[in-house]
Amino acid sequence: MKYVLMFVETEQFAKELEEMGEKERQTAFEAVGRWFAEHAGKITHHTHLAPVHTATTVRLGSGEPVVTDGPFVEGKEVVSGFAEVEVADLDEALGLVRSWPACPLVEIRPIS
Repeated sequence: MKYVLMFVETEQFAKELEEMGEKERQTAFEAVGRWFAEHAGKITHHTHLAPVHTATTVRLGSGEPVVTDGPFVEGKEVVSGFAEVEVADLDEALGLVRSWPACPLVEIRPIS
């Protein structure tokens, strides 16, 4: 079964990351790299997204589409990256997420 794991940064997490020294930040990034390496056999694709201020939103509906700079929803939490995984079931996906070393929120969504 395939799932998308969406890694969600909070304002607090982003602030803590920004306040880290270079060595501490490098250690945090290395932990993420190890997590991806440890689970490489189950990860079919992953990427880190550009910052939310780089988003472009297209609103579709009646009339012409409206294009605006920025995210669709402004909030205190933003999806900063994702990984597509192929696992046996939701329990296995939950097991992967329990060891995630970075963002404090991960949304797991099945791929249909």
